[in-house]
Amino acid sequence: MTERSHESHENVPSRQRRRFAGISSRAYEHPADRSALVALRKLSGFDTVFKTLSGLLPERSLRLLFLSDSVRVSDAQFTHLNDMLRDACYILDLEKVPPMYVNQDPQPNAMCIGLDEPIIVVTTGLVELLDEEEMRAVIGHEVGHALSGHAVYRTILLFLTNIALKVAWIPLGNVAIMAIVTALREWFRKSELSADRAGLLVGQDLQASMRGLMKIAGGNHLHEMNVDAFLAQADEYEKGGDLRDSVLKILNLLPRSHPFTTVRAAELKKWSETRDYQRIMDGHYPRRDEDKDTSVTDSFRESAAHYADTVRSSKDPLMKLVGDIAGGAGDLGGKLRDKFTGQGGSAAGKGGGATDGSTDSARPEEPHDPEGPGTGSGPAGS
Repeated sequence: MTERSHESHENVPSRQRRRFAGISSRAYEHPADRSALVALRKLSGFDTVFKTLSGLLPERSLRLLFLSDSVRVSDAQFTHLNDMLRDACYILDLEKVPPMYVNQDPQPNAMCIGLDEPIIVVTTGLVELLDEEEMRAVIGHEVGHALSGHAVYRTILLFLTNIALKVAWIPLGNVAIMAIVTALREWFRKSELSADRAGLLVGQDLQASMRGLMKIAGGNHLHEMNVDAFLAQADEYEKGGDLRDSVLKILNLLPRSHPFTTVRAAELKKWSETRDYQRIMDGHYPRRDEDKDTSVTDSFRESAAHYADTVRSSKDPLMKLVGDIAGGAGDLGGKLRDKFTGQGGSAAGKGGGATDGSTDSARPEEPHDPEGPGTGSGPAGS
């Protein structure tokens, strides 16, 4: 990019889209993501700690690597991506346009990393897979990461994961670091949902966002795919099976830095139908200049309320059991046995209970996400 393009927005979106002047990232952040970020921003000495850490992290090496072995998006190279990047920054009112690189890799992927200054990287596999509107949503996703400050924590997650690999031979050292990594991954999965929302605010085309996620899951075969059927998979995934399947879902998810693609699609569609989204589109949203007055307590309360609502409304067998326990349901031993074995049987104490109709044996565990936290998003969106 030219120096001028870093400092100002030279052009506006290629079609009429709403611009969100001064928007705070709190407007689109998932409650769990927002509460963590608000708490971190309020910590005294937070900036000093991370500036100190920056000397230990491989950020400078990564920048040099991308500069030397990738193509930097600019007015002269990948100009259509450069226009999309400027558009995204204009719409979300991000003052400085971050550098973006295209890296030769057939795997569709994107990421936003960096401590002092975020950089965005997209792979050739992603560029070749998506059409213009789908790509616009992905670039908006990455700009959303930059506006939220996710790049900082992403880089730290990459660093800690690398450390965990190096100290794996130390019995307690690896356990301690992996505990931190596991917690960071749980937060980062929620931050991905936040960035998906930012991508929708930038693209302002829900169908394009859905198409992009479907392509990431099933390749460039849109004529063979259907949005409603794809979303039905997410519903089946959430409520299917018994407690054994619930446990397998957790085990499959733990090593991932990103939610599963069908789940991301379902979550984004759900958010697009909320009053919060409509208020943003109508121009009513939190402003950046109000961030300093944000209450940590209120943010944590919102996060706790969100998780409680998730448990209440979830169709997953394990979440239903947690809801029963929280609600003081009787005969929990019988419920646990029946749910885990997938058999209804008679409930102790009060005659015959209802059956959930599932007698399937446990399904084989799905392959774990092959990408580590350093590779960016579950394809297309880190």
